[in-house]
Amino acid sequence: MTSCLNHKLDNGGQRQFFRRFKQTNRHRCFLSSGQSDEYIRTFITENTETAGEQSLTPEIKLRLFTPNCRFWRERPELWPFDDPYWAIYWPGGQALSRFLLDTPEVCQDKKVLDLGSGCGASAIAAKLSGAAHVVANDIDRVAAVATHMNCELNGLVPPACLTDNMIGSEPEGFDLILLGDMFYDEALATSLHSWLDLCIKTHGTAVLIGDPGRAQFEGHGIRRLLHRLAQFELPESVREENYGLTCSSVWHYHPELYMN
Repeated sequence: MTSCLNHKLDNGGQRQFFRRFKQTNRHRCFLSSGQSDEYIRTFITENTETAGEQSLTPEIKLRLFTPNCRFWRERPELWPFDDPYWAIYWPGGQALSRFLLDTPEVCQDKKVLDLGSGCGASAIAAKLSGAAHVVANDIDRVAAVATHMNCELNGLVPPACLTDNMIGSEPEGFDLILLGDMFYDEALATSLHSWLDLCIKTHGTAVLIGDPGRAQFEGHGIRRLLHRLAQFELPESVREENYGLTCSSVWHYHPELYMN
């Protein structure tokens, strides 16, 4: 862990990659709801690589998009599902997962929710750190299948994977909520802010946030309610994929600490 410049630029190569998907979003046919898990598993196997060695958590293996994969350069309108956010190991999730592995007492014997779980890396880190029960929540069904596959890659029993939108729902009794790279949109950040407050007030839930310092995160009101627990320099390969971002941090969110 070390200090570094607080860049606010968004993802570079990966931003361009997802911009191509967004531009053709209306022309794609979303098939995940009508396809079997086995079909999705086969598709993921054929269109991702096992990676992760060059991340902040080289001990965790993940099936991800890399420049060697077909859809890194393929015409995005041929992609049959929703935007594949689960296929990238985002910098905030990397920092959050690294922090859990370095400080397992944070989630040991606790009930943990990985919200917006994507590839499932933080859920995996929580399981490796001794969490009593882990729930991975992502509204993309393909992400849930990818999380199962990534757990299997790491020799773990998959967590419970929920695809309902839990933001705004009646809070459950989680001891810890994990959020990696969830503050990329101001409206989403605001809804998260309100829901997290309710979870804390109802169950005393602890909240950890991983973010590389995007403008939407730094400029939101929630930022003043955070205490930084750790900061990590991103590996060179991650910097190249996210030019403008050199570090990523983990924050503790507990507004009651700031009431006095």
